[in-house]
Amino acid sequence: VQIVQSGGGLVQPGGSLRLSCVVSGDVTRIWTMGWYRQAPGTQRDSIVRLTSDGATTYEASVKGRFTASRDFADTTVTANLQMDSLKPDDTAIYYCYAGVFAGGDHVADYWGQGTQVTVSS
Repeated sequence: VQIVQSGGGLVQPGGSLRLSCVVSGDVTRIWTMGWYRQAPGTQRDSIVRLTSDGATTYEASVKGRFTASRDFADTTVTANLQMDSLKPDDTAIYYCYAGVFAGGDHVADYWGQGTQVTVSS
Protein backbone atom coordinates (compact mmCIF):
# COMPACT_ATOMS: atom_id res chain seq x y z
CA VAL A 1 0.00 0.00 0.00
CA GLN A 2 1.26 3.45 -0.93
CA ILE A 3 -0.16 6.80 0.08
CA VAL A 4 0.52 10.05 -1.76
CA GLN A 5 -0.82 13.31 -0.39
CA SER A 6 -1.50 16.64 -2.08
CA GLY A 7 -2.92 20.01 -1.16
CA GLY A 8 -2.19 22.20 1.81
CA GLY A 9 -0.34 25.52 1.90
CA LEU A 10 -0.77 28.94 3.45
CA VAL A 11 -4.18 30.48 4.11
CA GLN A 12 -5.52 33.39 6.13
CA PRO A 13 -7.70 32.78 9.20
CA GLY A 14 -11.24 31.99 8.14
CA GLY A 15 -10.09 30.58 4.82
CA SER A 16 -10.34 27.11 3.35
CA LEU A 17 -7.99 24.43 2.10
CA ARG A 18 -8.47 20.96 0.69
CA LEU A 19 -6.21 18.00 1.25
CA SER A 20 -6.25 14.81 -0.76
CA CYS A 21 -4.52 11.49 -0.59
CA VAL A 22 -4.49 8.60 -3.02
CA VAL A 23 -4.06 5.14 -1.55
CA SER A 24 -2.93 2.47 -4.00
CA GLY A 25 -1.98 -1.18 -3.80
CA ASP A 26 -4.07 -3.87 -2.12
CA VAL A 27 -6.83 -1.48 -1.07
CA THR A 28 -9.23 -4.36 -0.43
CA ARG A 29 -7.43 -4.97 2.87
CA ILE A 30 -7.93 -1.43 4.19
CA TRP A 31 -9.71 -1.58 7.54
CA THR A 32 -9.70 2.07 8.51
CA MET A 33 -8.48 5.42 7.21
CA GLY A 34 -8.01 8.75 8.85
CA TRP A 35 -6.38 12.14 9.01
CA TYR A 36 -3.88 13.13 11.67
CA ARG A 37 -2.01 16.34 12.36
CA GLN A 38 1.11 17.28 14.24
CA ALA A 39 1.88 20.80 15.36
CA PRO A 40 5.46 21.78 16.29
CA GLY A 41 6.48 20.32 19.64
CA THR A 42 3.39 18.15 19.95
CA GLN A 43 2.46 14.54 19.24
CA ARG A 44 0.62 13.39 16.14
CA ASP A 45 -3.11 13.41 16.91
CA SER A 46 -6.09 11.92 15.15
CA ILE A 47 -8.61 14.44 13.84
CA VAL A 48 -10.78 12.32 11.55
CA ARG A 49 -11.41 8.59 11.46
CA LEU A 50 -13.15 6.77 8.59
CA THR A 51 -14.08 3.17 9.33
CA SER A 52 -14.90 0.30 6.99
CA ASP A 53 -18.61 0.51 7.83
CA GLY A 54 -18.72 3.99 6.30
CA ALA A 55 -18.78 5.93 9.56
CA THR A 56 -16.82 9.16 9.96
CA THR A 57 -15.79 10.50 13.36
CA TYR A 58 -14.37 13.98 13.91
CA GLU A 59 -12.29 15.24 16.79
CA ALA A 60 -14.10 17.99 18.70
CA SER A 61 -11.84 20.85 17.61
CA VAL A 62 -12.52 20.26 13.89
CA LYS A 63 -16.12 19.05 13.99
CA GLY A 64 -18.37 21.33 11.97
CA ARG A 65 -15.44 22.89 10.11
CA PHE A 66 -13.74 19.91 8.46
CA THR A 67 -15.42 17.44 6.12
CA ALA A 68 -13.84 14.14 5.13
CA SER A 69 -14.82 11.96 2.19
CA ARG A 70 -13.64 8.89 0.32
CA ASP A 71 -13.95 7.74 -3.28
CA PHE A 72 -13.36 4.08 -4.14
CA ALA A 73 -12.03 2.82 -7.45
CA ASP A 74 -10.81 -0.62 -8.51
CA THR A 75 -7.26 -0.25 -7.27
CA THR A 76 -7.21 3.07 -5.47
CA VAL A 77 -8.99 4.97 -2.72
CA THR A 78 -8.95 8.75 -2.72
CA ALA A 79 -9.54 10.48 0.60
CA ASN A 80 -10.28 14.17 0.79
CA LEU A 81 -10.33 16.58 3.69
CA GLN A 82 -12.14 19.88 3.14
CA MET A 83 -11.07 22.34 5.80
CA ASP A 84 -13.17 25.48 6.27
CA SER A 85 -13.12 28.32 8.80
CA LEU A 86 -9.47 27.65 9.44
CA LYS A 87 -7.83 29.01 12.57
CA PRO A 88 -4.18 29.64 13.46
CA ASP A 89 -4.43 26.65 15.86
CA ASP A 90 -5.00 24.44 12.82
CA THR A 91 -1.43 25.08 11.70
CA ALA A 92 0.30 21.70 11.55
CA ILE A 93 1.60 18.98 9.30
CA TYR A 94 -1.33 16.85 8.20
CA TYR A 95 -1.01 13.13 7.52
CA CYS A 96 -3.27 10.68 5.73
CA TYR A 97 -3.42 7.27 7.39
CA ALA A 98 -4.55 3.79 6.38
CA GLY A 99 -4.76 0.75 8.62
CA VAL A 100 -4.42 -2.41 6.55
CA PHE A 101 -5.06 -6.01 7.59
CA ALA A 102 -1.71 -7.81 7.45
CA GLY A 103 -2.74 -11.33 8.50
CA GLY A 104 -4.54 -12.62 11.57
CA ASP A 105 -5.49 -9.72 13.82
CA HIS A 106 -2.49 -7.63 12.82
CA VAL A 107 -3.15 -4.22 11.29
CA ALA A 108 -0.25 -2.46 9.59
CA ASP A 109 -0.02 1.33 9.66
CA TYR A 110 0.60 3.27 6.46
CA TRP A 111 1.19 7.01 6.34
CA GLY A 112 1.28 9.67 3.69
CA GLN A 113 4.32 11.91 3.42
CA GLY A 114 2.67 14.77 5.29
CA THR A 115 1.44 18.15 4.08
CA GLN A 116 2.09 21.50 5.73
CA VAL A 117 -0.96 23.65 6.51
CA THR A 118 -0.24 27.14 7.79
CA VAL A 119 -3.01 29.47 8.91
CA SER A 120 -1.71 32.99 9.36
CA SER A 121 -2.52 36.57 8.47
